[in-house]
Amino acid sequence: MLLSDLPLRTPVAVTSVEDRHPNDAIARRLRELGFVAGEPVQVVARGPVGGAPLLVQVGYTRFALRREEAARVRVEVSAGAEAA
Repeated sequence: MLLSDLPLRTPVAVTSVEDRHPNDAIARRLRELGFVAGEPVQVVARGPVGGAPLLVQVGYTRFALRREEAARVRVEVSAGAEAA
């Protein structure tokens, strides 16, 4: 599943960040911000116009991402969320 398609407040874990081309600066920056495999993430809110930007919480930090940026982040339901 892609982070951009995630329902609000659904706890998941990052599995990967997709590089769209060699030396992809956006994908590299997302990884630098903490979007790395195993990190907990959730969409906290969506903007009023077209659902963008997305307010995303990764770990204990929140970021506003464009939908195109969030669509590069692959996620899966985390083990802790399945038990809840």
